[in-house]
Amino acid sequence: MSSSPYHPHTVAPRVTRISHVVENLPPSGIRAFFDLVMSMDDVISLGVGEPDFVTPWRIREASIFAIEKGYTSYTSNRGMPELLREISSWLARSYDLHYNPSQHIIITVGVSEALDLAMRAIINPGDEVIVPEPAYVSYAPTVALAGGIPVSLPTWHVPGFKITPDALDQRISSRTRAVVINYPANPTGTSYSRAELEALAAVIRKHDLLLLSDEVYDQLSYDAPHIPIATLPGMYDRTLYFNGFSKAYAMTGYRLGFACGPEPIISAMIKIHQYTMLCAPIISQMAAIEALRNATPDVREMVAEYNRRRRFIVHALNLAGLPCHLPEGAFYAFPSIAPTGMDGVTFATRLLQEERVAVVPGTAFGPGGSSFIRIAYAASFDNLREAARRITRFVARHAPHAVSPSTALAS
Repeated sequence: MSSSPYHPHTVAPRVTRISHVVENLPPSGIRAFFDLVMSMDDVISLGVGEPDFVTPWRIREASIFAIEKGYTSYTSNRGMPELLREISSWLARSYDLHYNPSQHIIITVGVSEALDLAMRAIINPGDEVIVPEPAYVSYAPTVALAGGIPVSLPTWHVPGFKITPDALDQRISSRTRAVVINYPANPTGTSYSRAELEALAAVIRKHDLLLLSDEVYDQLSYDAPHIPIATLPGMYDRTLYFNGFSKAYAMTGYRLGFACGPEPIISAMIKIHQYTMLCAPIISQMAAIEALRNATPDVREMVAEYNRRRRFIVHALNLAGLPCHLPEGAFYAFPSIAPTGMDGVTFATRLLQEERVAVVPGTAFGPGGSSFIRIAYAASFDNLREAARRITRFVARHAPHAVSPSTALAS
């Protein structure tokens, strides 16, 4: 009987057919944990970094109108000219940051695609990219997938999880190509003042590096105005600026982001984009135009509510015996669970099993995160209050030395 190439027992493969880089990538620590969450009932989820607000009506209405008017085609690879102009205008009036819409901007399928395109556009095999930790889960993998080497810059024990100029300078080598910065940050909510950004910029200029600046949480800044690092002297031509619509406008499902930067790099990103995604969805782009033009009042209302939640949950965590700094932006709290004697995975798993509250172990954001958890306070205030009660009860049961149950529960 002749062998068929489709017969499952014909020939055993001699080597794996999976890329070694992909084979060695760990699964997302967030998604892996939430496979368990999805199998349980009555869970208060403080895990996934997604606004709990519905996309504002005026933006949804623009989406519906786009469909009714037959806007269902491809757009140019770069993006709709009208949206490119709106982004350019919005950046100019918000930050005095100026990009030519036909040269310096690309519309992407979320900020995640923009980051992936940028890594592939600038990295040669063996180039190093510095990734401060704790870090959003995709930074290091996208460096590796582009053939580069992610170099961790730990900030686990720095007050406020801030990158310091000296620590950054010490991590730079002759192979360093770029540095990633994210502020306000996921998972810590950390942000930077002008003076702090200027000190980091001086190191980047000194070593003639590129900076990949993920500022998708810019409008979710609570205590001080957000300052794009590209506006600082000498940084405009060496910064790739990333932003999008998922967080501030509660448009996660629209999958729309953008990148701005030097024309040669943006053109290189478009080359990759046209062979992979081709273009971002036109309906999402139409909705984004409406968001930039008219949704500022909606954003302000959401930010005010996030701020209320921020202050509540940080106060509750500290009363519960879990030390937590006050985040300056985004919608995450990043408390230490060291007083309980548990590591983050154990704490998160037992909290889920015993109290039906879902949080993310800190190790999802880097190997140094075993003493932390991430809490997303993008949840209703009632759910947040109940989750705080359950967390306090859990800590009081397992680490009574860390908290006075009567004091914490009364709060």
